[in-house]
Amino acid sequence: MFALSRRMAISVILPLAAGLAPMAALAQDPSQMPPPPVTVVTLHAQDVALTTTLPGRVTASAEAEVRPQVNGIVTERLFDEGSHVKVGDPLFRIDATTYQAAVAQAEAAVAQARAQAEAARREAERVGALRDRRVASESTTDNAIAARDSAEAAVKVAEAQLQTARIELERTTIRAELDGEIGLAQTSQGVLVTASQPTPLAVIRKLDPVHVDVTQSAAELIRFRREMAAQSAESQSDRKVTLRLADGTEYDQEGRLTAAEPYVNETTGVVTLRLAFANPDRTLLPGMYVQAVVQQATAQNVILAPQEGVSRDRRGQPIALVVNADNAVEQRQLTILQDMGNSWIVSEGLHDGDRIVVEGLQKIGPGMTVTPEERQAAAAEAAQDGAAEGAAPEAGTGADASASAGEQPAPEAGNAEQPAEESAEQPADQPAAEGAGAESATETGAGQPAN
Repeated sequence: MFALSRRMAISVILPLAAGLAPMAALAQDPSQMPPPPVTVVTLHAQDVALTTTLPGRVTASAEAEVRPQVNGIVTERLFDEGSHVKVGDPLFRIDATTYQAAVAQAEAAVAQARAQAEAARREAERVGALRDRRVASESTTDNAIAARDSAEAAVKVAEAQLQTARIELERTTIRAELDGEIGLAQTSQGVLVTASQPTPLAVIRKLDPVHVDVTQSAAELIRFRREMAAQSAESQSDRKVTLRLADGTEYDQEGRLTAAEPYVNETTGVVTLRLAFANPDRTLLPGMYVQAVVQQATAQNVILAPQEGVSRDRRGQPIALVVNADNAVEQRQLTILQDMGNSWIVSEGLHDGDRIVVEGLQKIGPGMTVTPEERQAAAAEAAQDGAAEGAAPEAGTGADASASAGEQPAPEAGNAEQPAEESAEQPADQPAAEGAGAESATETGAGQPAN
């Protein structure tokens, strides 16, 4: 039994040792190892627009707070909240009873003043006729003329009071003073409102176009203006301003810079810039946080390097590993202008046609020979390998099923039949049949559960 176990162990160990021997020899001789594979991206020089991203908030291009101009009780709301209103549309109605009475009183006062003015005019005419006949004195004539002029002035005062009463009556119907979207009503029917109260009844905002107020440091603003002065008028007109919304998507309308606050905040050192954007679909709402991407200049003949292929050395300088024409690795120190999406804009250190390593960086170093493979080709090969691996288990499963179906349990030949070698290894004073019987009994006993 023990001899059989030794032979089986030797038969397993010897082939394994024979297979490991070449690997150990290969490990001792690194020159015989194949070059490690790496994934590279071939770079191309191009002209890239340099941009700066500025945070900001959306504001309405115009805003009007609706407030009452007369006192009274709100009797009716005449608009739908959140709807679009135009100039002159009625919004609220205030109880007009007292104002109608004031108009009637003013009309009566005008009629009275006109009657008094007519009487004074006639009196002045009579006194004038008497003076011509030297019957009335000059003093009487002057008094009559003064009374006539005073009565005519009283008519004008009464007419002005009537106009004021009519204006106040008209103001009992509160109307929109701006085209735009009106918000939620801040009052309801039956509420007493007063003229020029601090709380508005509603707010109207003009949302097309909208303004975006962003902040920029004074140093960046100076550099931005110098770049604009150095460029032609045509280049300045082509300058684009785009928006990045809060969810990371880009707004589909381009904007323009309309104004800059001529003041630098002493606390933060920034300047407020105002941008204008069309908003036909009302996508931009006041108060929304956005990021404005402002085009500043155009960098010519630069490289867009994938960010995963750029790292930092001990001094914090950006570096990259490049595979040359001999498939040897070179380390390059880079000059980066800014980021652009998932790439770096590199002005120095990389050239057109360079192959930058983006995968396998941890197992290579400068001077090593590698096996480069383009990223697109590597991705396609990985996809094919994945498809092959997905199909292999299915084929293996079918083969295993066929083999299982074809296999039949072999009949037991009996424990008396033993190989000749086993019989030869039995002790000389014990027959082979007895040894086989004893071994069979041992196996039978081992297979039965202990009582």
